[in-house]
Formats: sequence, C-alpha cells, structure tokens
Amino acid sequence: MHILLTGGTGLIGRQLCRHWLSQGHSLTVWSRRPEKVAKLCGTQVRGVGRLEDIGQQAVDAVINLAGAPIADRLWTHRRKALLWNSRIKLTETLLAWLEGREQKPQVLISGSAVGWYGDGGERELTESSPPVSEDFASQLCIAWEETAQRAEALGIRVVLVRTGLVLSAEGGFLSRLLLPFKVGLGGPIGNGRQWMPWIHINDQIALIDFLLHQKDARGPYNACAPKPVRNREFAKTLASVLHRPAFMPMPSFALRVGLGELSLLLLGGQRATPTRLLAAGFIFRFTDLRAALDDVSSRL
Repeated sequence: MHILLTGGTGLIGRQLCRHWLSQGHSLTVWSRRPEKVAKLCGTQVRGVGRLEDIGQQAVDAVINLAGAPIADRLWTHRRKALLWNSRIKLTETLLAWLEGREQKPQVLISGSAVGWYGDGGERELTESSPPVSEDFASQLCIAWEETAQRAEALGIRVVLVRTGLVLSAEGGFLSRLLLPFKVGLGGPIGNGRQWMPWIHINDQIALIDFLLHQKDARGPYNACAPKPVRNREFAKTLASVLHRPAFMPMPSFALRVGLGELSLLLLGGQRATPTRLLAAGFIFRFTDLRAALDDVSSRL
C-alpha cells in the first residue's frame, strides 16, 4: 500500500512511519522540509515539498495530520491565522490535488482533536454529541473536519480522528509537564476538576492503523482511552510515577492573565469516551493511567 502523510514529521506521524515501514508499506511525506524527512521518518520514506512531485504514482491512502502546535504560543491574531492556515488551508490544497487525480485514494484519515466539543464540563461526550461551546480551538477543529469531509464527494472514505492528550516519551504535552514536576513544583491546574481525555501513543498508532483497514469506518472517532481522569488525578498520578510531590496548584487567574484565551485549553476539558472505536472492536492496550505513565516514564 502506498500511503501519503501530511504532518509526517510530527510526533504521531513519525511513529506511524515506523509502524507502516515495518509492515512493508510505501510511504511519502508531504513536508515544508522534504530534505529532513528521511532522517526523521526513516531512510525508506520519500519526502516531497509539492504534491505535484508525486506524479502519477498511485496513492492508496492519505493521512492528514499537518498543523502547527496549538499550545506552543499565545493566541495572537497572527498565531490564530497560522493555526488556521496550517490546518484548513493545507487541507483545501490537499483536496484540490485529490480532485485533479484520475486515480483517487480509497481513504482519507484526517486529524482533529477532542477540543472539537469545546469545554464539556461534566457531560460525557461521545461521537454523537454536539459541540458544547465554541471557543477558538473548537471552531478550528470544526472547520478542519468540515473541510476534510468534502473528500466524500470525490468518492473517498473519510475518517476523522479526534485525538486526546497523547502520552509519549518523544514529545507532546507530557514533555512540557516534566520539568515543573521533576523539581517538585507540579500540581493541579485551577480547581483540578476538569476532565483530561488521554491516550498512550501506542494505542494512537494502533487505532489509526485499525481505522485504515476497517472498510466501513467513516466519520468521527474519539481517540482517547476509555477512562478519562480529572486534572487533579492526572497530576497526582504523574507525580507518583516520578516520585515527586504534587502540591503546587496553578491558580486560574494567573493562567488567564498570563495566557489569555489560550488558558481555556488548560482550564477546560472533555469527558470524552471512544464509543465508536469500542463498538467497532478496537482493543486498547492501555486503559489505566498509572500503567500508561509507568510505561512512558521508563523511556523519558
């Protein structure tokens, strides 16, 4: 199978490349820095700077994960425009290229996030739940999904992966938490009651591969472990795994003052459950947060 990836040099993309190379698939990564693809993704992975460079080679599946990191910087007008263009505009470019191809891929798996729902409070959120609140992150995910969904009109099966907080030793949000926790300054954020839908990186890779091969899989899937936890429990568990205390809470007002609109990502949450994945027969390897953090921490 020939698989085209956008965002292939990111945390999830790199792992997918390793996984699919081991299965003997042919991989192409569309990247702004194609010269670095082989080093980051594997020497057998082809990097292209333009979709036209693929030529007439058949593409069986497209994995669309590209997008600038949402929590790395303050949400200035300029940053919001970058976040929007790196997802929606890029996906529009991808769709235009797909439309012009005589032989189209069978499936498009496109990225999204549980932030699609907005701050869900205490509601249990399944894939059939509507957005609860439409902050910027929610609007971004909604537009991203709606854009990708247009590939259905081209006869392409579209799968939307609403990812939670990915636990990995190679980067992601967990790497940002390590320093304060390691020096004993970790703790809950705000009142600590907000829900955190998490997923181990191995399960993230496995479920994308699962959805790739499920011929009847289409539409949104919550990519998070079956047991979300509150922020307070997450902080306590991470501190325990690192053998550190977790008594230094981050006050809500300080986050709002320091981060502005971005603070909504930290002070809100989603009690999301992977209802459709479980119904389709996907089996999570990591359903317990402590076990997942133990596994990841051994490689940090």
